Amino acid sequence: MKKNILIVAAFVFFGAAGCEQKQGGTSETAEVATEAGATPVHNPNVTNPEQVAAATDGPVISFQETTHDFGSIKDGEVVNHTFTFTNTGQSPLVIESATSTCGCTVPEVPKEPIAPGAEGKIQVQFNSAGKGGTQQMKVISIKANTQPEITQVNIKANVLAAQGANGPYAN
Repeated sequence: MKKNILIVAAFVFFGAAGCEQKQGGTSETAEVATEAGATPVHNPNVTNPEQVAAATDGPVISFQETTHDFGSIKDGEVVNHTFTFTNTGQSPLVIESATSTCGCTVPEVPKEPIAPGAEGKIQVQFNSAGKGGTQQMKVISIKANTQPEITQVNIKANVLAAQGANGPYAN
């Protein structure tokens, strides 16, 4: 969605700049006239090129792995995995939230900003209760002050079904 807004904003900006250049002027701002001769109106949906360039100096979240496979686990087993990442950008990384596609998967994120070059960890807990006999893939979406704003990591597991009330687990 944000990408689409930036594309539309670029068309509006360059379209307005092209019109002004035909009249002999140049456009250095993200303002668009409502009609010929009218006072320019500031459009907050148009991105100034200097602002876009500044965004490239922002934080970048780089994971060592984006998918973890727990392999085969027993129905009802609770497993944990830690995703390690590095801020490879040039400014502090702030994680706003992390959410999962299911309440059985709970991510925990660092509350403090991660400095450029520093490492951080996201702990993910998966409760397989009631999932016996199925392949599970859960997506964890991390919202941060990065471009793009959302980064995803995944966990997978083959949850074995129990045979009988107290019997052994089967594949």
